[in-house]
Amino acid sequence: MSWKYCGDQLKRWRTRAGVTREQLAKEACYDIESVRSMEAGRRRPSLKLLRAADELCDAKGMLVAAEPYLLPETKPARSDVFFEVEKEAVACYFYEALYIPGLMQTEGYARAVLSRPMPPVNDTTIEERVASRLKRQERLMEPEVLFSFTIYEAALHTSIGGREVMKAQLHRLLEFEDSHNIRIQILPTEQMPPSGLSGSLIILETINNEQYAYVETHMTNALHSEPQLVGKLSRRHAMIRSQALNPQESAQFIRKTLEHL
Repeated sequence: MSWKYCGDQLKRWRTRAGVTREQLAKEACYDIESVRSMEAGRRRPSLKLLRAADELCDAKGMLVAAEPYLLPETKPARSDVFFEVEKEAVACYFYEALYIPGLMQTEGYARAVLSRPMPPVNDTTIEERVASRLKRQERLMEPEVLFSFTIYEAALHTSIGGREVMKAQLHRLLEFEDSHNIRIQILPTEQMPPSGLSGSLIILETINNEQYAYVETHMTNALHSEPQLVGKLSRRHAMIRSQALNPQESAQFIRKTLEHL
């Protein structure tokens, strides 16, 4: 989006100054198509082009100032934006392959998951993260919001925090068996589609029918809003969920798992 915004501003400055695309291309030593692509946001506007446009359009450094904001991100996207969208969503569809989803975690399970991050953090940070995760769970009490949790069977067998923590966690899942707005579905090992092994995937829908897709892997996460990509991820999520047991079957599956803990 920063490329597109900068390209649009570049075109506006050029048009206002009466500078043709051909003149800008010649001054910056680019072909016409390259300049067109940068103005349309399909290609990152280069510093060379911004300098040429700034000079021709007498922008007094305002175009060149955009250059730092066009550079690649120096660190993975944070989860903050996802949490803000989650607060406003009216439908949340979670798929998790290795862990119990955060909104479903007991305090003991959440603490076990968050207590050994890599790289390590101090105890204060761990406590803040646990408190934040538990605070998010308040949304589950809003009956007008739909929550769907598809959980791969492996998450039920991973001994996070030890036997007692896992038993409490599985009992926590069963507390929502009769909920009207929360659906929990277990995806058995033998029914796992290959696409389900790619990592966690969350689809969020807002009251304005906007859709977002949040994906997370090792040390990286991203919230997508581009309709075509979100559509593909939403269909992938639906395909994974279609292979899972229904909520009643899933509750029985969890009970059988508990018997062997």
